[in-house]
Amino acid sequence: MRVGIVILPEDRWWAAEPKWRAAEEYGFDHAWTYDHLGWRSLVDGPWFSAVPTLTAAATVTSTISLGTFVASPNFRHPVPFARELITLDDIADGRIILGVGAGGLGYDTKVMGESELTPRQRSDRFAEFVTALDGLLMTDNSDFTGEFYRAEGARNLPGPVQRPRPPFLVAANGPRAMRLAARFGAGWVTTGAAPEDADRTGALDRWWDKIAELSARFDKVLDEEGRDRDGVARYLSLDAAPVFSLSSAQAFTDAAGRAGELGFTDIVVHWPRSSEPYAGRETVLEQVVADVLPGLQERH
Repeated sequence: MRVGIVILPEDRWWAAEPKWRAAEEYGFDHAWTYDHLGWRSLVDGPWFSAVPTLTAAATVTSTISLGTFVASPNFRHPVPFARELITLDDIADGRIILGVGAGGLGYDTKVMGESELTPRQRSDRFAEFVTALDGLLMTDNSDFTGEFYRAEGARNLPGPVQRPRPPFLVAANGPRAMRLAARFGAGWVTTGAAPEDADRTGALDRWWDKIAELSARFDKVLDEEGRDRDGVARYLSLDAAPVFSLSSAQAFTDAAGRAGELGFTDIVVHWPRSSEPYAGRETVLEQVVADVLPGLQERH
């Protein structure tokens, strides 16, 4: 099993840089940052842009994969974003993974003053976004015409370092997004479903039940799309659960074990913060790195 870690883009670089260096030194397989203009309860605090953050991270690391967790069409157009990704992949020497999702409601959807889309429109826009990015990254002088995006003679030279393009990690809980993951994704990522009540133990069990349900549903979608089930990596965001995965070494071990039983190839955790969300102690992270991580990775 591969293990990744999310470092939120909230610290000035003098404080963030050691975390990115440590993520590689600790032996994580991939490291991520959120791609938002502002996020939930942290919207009033410090926040930095994802692509420049990953660019800086690429210059202080050499082996770890780096990615967006996840980019969305809420404030992005495929043409300039494709150029940014090509540049980022070049600086990282082919270590970029594009995590991409439909984008939720909240600050990102309001700050630019645009009209709120219906769930169906957001799903349609996501399909266009992924399809357009796929073409723009692989084909020079690319055209695209859709309801939400257009491209005319878009150039992409010299193209990405990774050929034919950086791998897509598609976030999907619903059937339409799962089909996009099956068609375009080197990987699928899920967060499950938010708990409906405050019973932490019961909510955690129900969250895992939902993960199992989604995994089985994705199997069927892969079959329908003619994809080999073993040909698409499966990522689970452990901290979407009601219990923070790094609240203790045992919590992480239990979560990783359950993810492995459900066939997930990759799990993703968050760097512990001093306050919610993801409140925890870096000593727990260090314990997991020393005592648990090596065993998980040896079984991959």
